[in-house]
Amino acid sequence: MSPEDQRARSRFFIIGAARLAGTVTIALAIAISYGRIGGVPGELGYALLALGVVEFLVIPQLLVKRWKSPPSE
Repeated sequence: MSPEDQRARSRFFIIGAARLAGTVTIALAIAISYGRIGGVPGELGYALLALGVVEFLVIPQLLVKRWKSPPSE
């Protein structure tokens, strides 16, 4: 496997991990918001929900934009 292929695989894994972390954060936020986890204020759930949505939707797009290959000439 060439170094470029290895770098592409690593980046693909990192983007997938960021989306998975966002999904887990959203699930935790929903559980907190509905009171399934005791002793945690519901407002924290809403804040985590916003963070999870950003982590799920925005962070992978920023990584893709940053890692995008320059056009070959």
